[in-house]
Amino acid sequence: LSRLELLRAQEAAQVQAVSPLPQQVRVLVDVLAGEGQPHLSQSLQNFMDTSSSQLHIPVHGGSPARGGCTDPMVQKHLESLQSSCGNGLETGALQRLTNLLLVEGLTDIQQKEHDILQVETTKGLPNVSKSIPLEKLFLPLSKVSIPPRISVTVGVAGIGKSTLVKLFVRSWAKGEINRDILFVLPLTFRELNTHEKLSAERLVCSVFPHLPEPGCASARTLLILDGLDEFKTPLDFSNTVVCTDPKKEIQVDSLITNIIRGNLLQEASVWVTSRPVAARQIPSGLVDRMTEIRGFRDAEMKDFLDQMFLDNRDLSSQVLQHIRANRSLHILCTIPGFCQISASSIAYFLRHSRDPSQEEPVVPRTMTEIYSYYFKMSLSGDWLEKPRETLRAEQAVNTSKKLVGSLGRLAFYGLLRRRHVFYEQDMKVYGIDPSLLHSILSTHLLLKEDTQTSTAYCFSHLTIQEFLAALYYHTAARRAIFDLFTESGMSWPKLGLLSHFRGAVQRALQAEEQHLDIFIRFLSGLLAPRVNRLLSGWLLVKDEHVGLRSQAVSALQGCLSAGPAVTSRAVNAMRCLHELQHTDTAKAVEEAMRRESLAGMLTPVNCAALAYLLQVSDVCLEETNLSNCLTYNVCKNLLPQLLFCHNLRLDNNQFKDDVMELLGSVLSRKDCQIQRLR
Repeated sequence: LSRLELLRAQEAAQVQAVSPLPQQVRVLVDVLAGEGQPHLSQSLQNFMDTSSSQLHIPVHGGSPARGGCTDPMVQKHLESLQSSCGNGLETGALQRLTNLLLVEGLTDIQQKEHDILQVETTKGLPNVSKSIPLEKLFLPLSKVSIPPRISVTVGVAGIGKSTLVKLFVRSWAKGEINRDILFVLPLTFRELNTHEKLSAERLVCSVFPHLPEPGCASARTLLILDGLDEFKTPLDFSNTVVCTDPKKEIQVDSLITNIIRGNLLQEASVWVTSRPVAARQIPSGLVDRMTEIRGFRDAEMKDFLDQMFLDNRDLSSQVLQHIRANRSLHILCTIPGFCQISASSIAYFLRHSRDPSQEEPVVPRTMTEIYSYYFKMSLSGDWLEKPRETLRAEQAVNTSKKLVGSLGRLAFYGLLRRRHVFYEQDMKVYGIDPSLLHSILSTHLLLKEDTQTSTAYCFSHLTIQEFLAALYYHTAARRAIFDLFTESGMSWPKLGLLSHFRGAVQRALQAEEQHLDIFIRFLSGLLAPRVNRLLSGWLLVKDEHVGLRSQAVSALQGCLSAGPAVTSRAVNAMRCLHELQHTDTAKAVEEAMRRESLAGMLTPVNCAALAYLLQVSDVCLEETNLSNCLTYNVCKNLLPQLLFCHNLRLDNNQFKDDVMELLGSVLSRKDCQIQRLR
């Protein structure tokens, strides 16, 4: 018998309420010994001895999920789970989460790119055809397979990973799904951040304190670890010291790697949720099942907005119409978190566009404009659910400026360290008094969460942190004389906003990861005339962009010809130019595409513009026509971007065998979305 077969027998014994597995195996040991099979008998005995050293979860009177548990403490825990995981779960918005995409590991773009860039490049459409219902997430895929021990669910920031966990735990606690799982232990990495050392036993007891000392009987247990991307310490599977003692306290990152490797809690199933970039820390060979949360489809986006503007369906329709009119915005709004921010900002604009006291309204078209409206709305207290608060906008700005500056500094240096969760000690370091965080900021910019051991704070969405970081950098750069990226202040002198802007662009280009790409996009947008009009008198100086914008454009255009291949960073530089309202290059290339006259004009800069248009232009919506305009080198340089064109025309380019070999390699890649190629 294999260890997995014994595990199956163990689970069957518990589900059918028969005698515990240890007793069954001991009977089998005696039988085998009596039939002349001493070696197999000894192997089983060794297995029993090893298993007895592991931490087991005792069973009291049957399955809690089935309501057969008589222990009042466990029943109290189940009620607590239902209560804590039921808050804020809207039934209509959760249908999307009941089916997950079944994927075969992370794609290249998921491992390397920023979440926003992933969605923009793939146009919000994962290249996956298989799905799995939530209730079957931890079941075997076939009769001959076994349940997964390590499951990983990935999704970009704001897609609903924590909501999915709450939905699962609540459904399980009610006995609606996965009745074969007898204990569910939900944990977040936010909670784990507050510990330096833990043992496996303390880890379990921190979630399920009602458990008595480990006994001889064990039950199938699911340990949930939500939000790997929020863990303060990177997981190192190569150099972790092996630990098999469940009572020994070790560093928390070592504890997690030992659990995932199966050295600790080996009989428990483990479910990890994470943003894709962080999920790459777990070696693919240790992952038994990987799933992905998909974004909104059009009908789901409409339902989401109708729910958001429940009392004003006309406003919901207008917001949706505006989103659909902007292809780039429409793609990003497949992320629920981004959709909520965008819809709030657009609704704010629509409600104030006819206000005679306002200047000529600026329709939000870029990310920076949308977040400027959102930020302006958050400070003034002019929210949809609170149409007019007594505090005037000017007073709100005056009382909140210092606090917002401190939050921006926290956001900026947190972004540099790849930190997105903060604690009371962090607040003190950056001069933030948590008691001053009034309801507006707490609800819409900064979220507060009380864990068992401390209070955690995080920005309501990753992009909120990035926007605040850019706002802080832009404001601080006006008077800073040293490099702001060096928090100690020791660096070569750097004077002037433009000098700091160039330095930030270079930092983003040189960074091994893409965590600064959206920060640079917002930083560029803050130099745009429309954004200056929006925020002048609030947090920007009126007309300060004059004289700087053209030089910022030149700095960004220098990124477009940095190398022969059109990289995602070159495309992001084009998006930065769009935020700056410099669209001349993109418009010229788009017009040439319409006239089918691209031949001879695909310089490195125009190639970057073309790659950008492949993602955002309506010209490429139905078909990407690149016939009679590509050379071998241009085709080679554009290949990373051509992957995501669904209907691609490359005829009349007089290609030779070398190009065919390139195209063959592209078509065989896991993340290729080409469906029709001519």
